[in-house]
Amino acid sequence: MQTLATFADGGPGPWILLFPVMWALVIGSGVALLRRTPRGGGARRRQGTVGADSPIAVLGHRFASGEIDEDEYWRRLSVLDEEFGRKGGAG
Repeated sequence: MQTLATFADGGPGPWILLFPVMWALVIGSGVALLRRTPRGGGARRRQGTVGADSPIAVLGHRFASGEIDEDEYWRRLSVLDEEFGRKGGAG
């Protein structure tokens, strides 16, 4: 066992690299677990919020970019509110 732990000159053997690699794996796993987001939005998604790819959000982007005017925006928004029914009274 002693021959694996040291080189011929008495210095540390190649096994000394095992411990930093193990610590890097432990720390990397911990960081990966902390940064992982819950699938499906979890508790972050509230009822009544509008997703980025929903028709209401697309309509808002078109209005903000100037593709449609204010009258057309409100007319289409009223139709989408009837169809998709935003919850929570968000206005």
